[in-house]
Amino acid sequence: MKPPTMKAWAVGQPGPLATGPLVRVERPIPVPGPRQVRVSVRVCGVCRTDLHLAEGDLVPRHPQVVPGHEVVGVVDMVGPGCSRFRPGQRVGIAWLAFTCGTCRFCTSGRENLCTDPQFTGWDIDGGYAPFALADERFAYALPDVFDDAEAAPLLCAGIIGYRALRRSECPPGGSLGIYGYGGSAHLAAQVALAEGTRVHVITRSPESRELALQLGATSAGDLGQVPPEPLDAAILFAPVGDLVPVALAALDRGGILAVAGIHLSDVPVLNYQDHLFNERQLRSVTANTRQDGEEFLALAARIGIQVRTTPYPLDDADQALDDLAHDRFAGAAVLVVGSQPSPT
Repeated sequence: MKPPTMKAWAVGQPGPLATGPLVRVERPIPVPGPRQVRVSVRVCGVCRTDLHLAEGDLVPRHPQVVPGHEVVGVVDMVGPGCSRFRPGQRVGIAWLAFTCGTCRFCTSGRENLCTDPQFTGWDIDGGYAPFALADERFAYALPDVFDDAEAAPLLCAGIIGYRALRRSECPPGGSLGIYGYGGSAHLAAQVALAEGTRVHVITRSPESRELALQLGATSAGDLGQVPPEPLDAAILFAPVGDLVPVALAALDRGGILAVAGIHLSDVPVLNYQDHLFNERQLRSVTANTRQDGEEFLALAARIGIQVRTTPYPLDDADQALDDLAHDRFAGAAVLVVGSQPSPT
């Protein structure tokens, strides 16, 4: 008998969105292997990394990979050896899908730098589909205070924003510059605000500037504007290398700029005196650890993070990516997949 199938989105030929890099495909509904859970997807967040994958800034790790790594759903089936989750539990599937556990980075608490990792929606199929698989060791139990749509952006935008904030080492009560204000930035900003930080947002989107001020930012300016005070730290969320020297120049002595994205356009030549002297630092942010995820989800629930989402039906995933590319919404987009009947 032919196995049951599902319709999903996959990356066909990566390229500009106008060329239609996302294509509809029909796939067998996956069956979980050892220590895997199958998740009936309810919603999947739309991340800028999905956009980079579709456009070819990130080369797909295998042909026609299904994107999506901010997955919220219900465990539908468990594979052999599973003990963390049972059918019917709500879980989240995030970007980090697997680490080797044996390399020098994994054994020293730095699994985000694992030498042989796998990532959801890049190495393995993600959540732009009715069903997805996950290694149960890398899935998350989700706080009940967030509904499905609110929980989805927390799983990448939130976790990566949290790690970027920690990498920036913004001191308590200090001043933080945020360059770009999409799904990740509006979550990280709220953590910073809860810790007494003065947040200054620079973004080209009028809607995002308005959202930043509504959430408590001290200032919100357009690209080209200078923050009203020297910055103790800054985070670059926009994948625009031209903003690196701008943000570095805005730092006070000893300030740190953390670059949050997995992709960044070329960085112009830096001037040592203007951009790095006085112990200013430039740091990258690479993936996250599961500890980052657990810490952030607990913190998000405790401080009551507000998640701004724009819903799209799964059929409109290509439109959601296009709207993300052109800053047509503030906050984060989520694909509404819906509750799926079990095929078995």
